[in-house]
Amino acid sequence: MESKVTVTSLLKMKQEGKKIVMLTAYDYLYAKIADEAGVDVLLVGDSLAMVVQGKENTLPVTMDEMVYHTEMVARAAKRAMVVGDMPFMSYQASVEEAIRNAGRFLKEGGASSVKVEGGAQVSKLIKALTTVDIPVMAHIGLTPQSIHKLGGFKVQRDEDRLISDALTVEDAGAYSVVLECIPQEVSQKITERLTIPTIGIGAGSGCDGQVLVIHDVLGLFERFVPKFVKQYAQLGKKTRKAISQYVREVQEGVFPSSEHTYK
Repeated sequence: MESKVTVTSLLKMKQEGKKIVMLTAYDYLYAKIADEAGVDVLLVGDSLAMVVQGKENTLPVTMDEMVYHTEMVARAAKRAMVVGDMPFMSYQASVEEAIRNAGRFLKEGGASSVKVEGGAQVSKLIKALTTVDIPVMAHIGLTPQSIHKLGGFKVQRDEDRLISDALTVEDAGAYSVVLECIPQEVSQKITERLTIPTIGIGAGSGCDGQVLVIHDVLGLFERFVPKFVKQYAQLGKKTRKAISQYVREVQEGVFPSSEHTYK
């Protein structure tokens, strides 16, 4: 088995020009499949509020719920590095509370690092976390926890602010930064300026790596499909078809047949 992916592994991948593959997963089964398929990083995203819980945005998910899902994913990850996503209001109130919550991801959830949304405004927090040996992945551009401030899910085009945010989080100690919904030209400039890896989601091919949600990749989440999503399978349709057939066979007395009955 390949050695475990670490913070230093990702930095080395950037230096060697190797693309980083990150996928968001929320449970043991999908995390195990993704890990075995060769994914480098498994992000337990706060997007589970929308994908798993059916909420309208990412804001309602709690720390306890995030830790619960992170522990499942970490148990499945033999090679991939696991990142826990700091949910809304788990780090905004105070640095002390943020450190305690981030620590839970490592201590209880089994993650190797945490992800924090925001640019310059969270730089002091990033520095505080890294000072106590909690690695931090930053996240700039479209930050879903700021949906009400941003006025919805919109492409972020303020080049000067985005470059400044990226440089600031790097200087604060982040080992990587997610670039979400940023024009490719801007994300390319950021990637070239930084010594830490950039992970794009709706930020073009110039980033050091890419991240998508596993349910999007498999065609399971059908409520909406962002422009940046590529569905590599249509499992939502196939799953409905399979269950419909099961329903029909039970109703018609076809299942269980003798093949599926003990004698």
